[in-house]
Amino acid sequence: MKAQVLSAETGPSGLELTDVPDPTPADGQVVVDVKSCGVCFPDLLMSQGKYQLRVPTPFTPGTEVAGVVRSAPEGSSVKVGDKVLVASIVGGFAEQVAAAPEQLLPLPEGLSFEQGSAMGINYQTALFALKTRAHTQPGEVVGVLGAAGGVGTASIMVAKAMGAKVVAIVHRKGAEELLRSAGADEIVQLEEGWGDKLKEVAPKGVDVMIDPSGGEVFDEALRQVAPDGRYVVVGFAAGGIPTVKLNRVLFRNIAVVGAAWGEYVRTHPELNLPAKLHEELSQMIADGMTPQVNVTYTLDQLPEALTDLAEGRILGKAVVKIGD
Repeated sequence: MKAQVLSAETGPSGLELTDVPDPTPADGQVVVDVKSCGVCFPDLLMSQGKYQLRVPTPFTPGTEVAGVVRSAPEGSSVKVGDKVLVASIVGGFAEQVAAAPEQLLPLPEGLSFEQGSAMGINYQTALFALKTRAHTQPGEVVGVLGAAGGVGTASIMVAKAMGAKVVAIVHRKGAEELLRSAGADEIVQLEEGWGDKLKEVAPKGVDVMIDPSGGEVFDEALRQVAPDGRYVVVGFAAGGIPTVKLNRVLFRNIAVVGAAWGEYVRTHPELNLPAKLHEELSQMIADGMTPQVNVTYTLDQLPEALTDLAEGRILGKAVVKIGD
């Protein structure tokens, strides 16, 4: 089969599309024909050797798989032909992947494989951040930094499905149509004076601020959180890791919380969190939420896709189409 193999942690340039043996499933494992695989920030970090999970090279990255069960052992919870998502793995940028049955989630009814792979980490992270960590309530105001990225657009859609009012805060130009289509009620351009613009649409501040970016906007963003609000740290896509001025946290009675979905899944296996979040996301989809696919690449274009992600050229969510 064809697979993108990372031979050195030098970023996208370390990948090569090559022929590798078909996966040999271990006892109880299922083999899935991969149809699509989402492109996400952990893929980029893994290619650079900067992710908390260090996989020895050579290996095939790819963590957001949608496909069809090719083979399953007798007595398995899935059967040949089932349309599935594969959670929490590497190996997705290939024509086939082997996984344990407990890693498989049903592809929600009505979604394409591309839309299914777009769900992956981004939508799980968004729901984990908004519900599990921030306890977002209907009618609250949610601000989303980095709103034009994959986690950003997913957070907008999930927050809207939870009944919140959403303010998209975006640095990149030309994203308004994308953000409106995701459900943003208001859009604030991240430029000089953006805090004052945010106050015009959310005079009391935002109840929840979702931040997948970090970097230099942190201080001003923290000032925009309403009393009793929650600032949710999802990641540091902008590169800088900010520090917290605790006097603002104290005197305004706000909370700064982390939302590291992958680490939470790893340290709380007994909760079966991906399956629980997937069930809620599937209900949101049944009620009308539609995961967005904004850019599509082919398997041979994976290095280009990760480079585009690193350089901020992807608006919304990108996926790699692998099978028909």
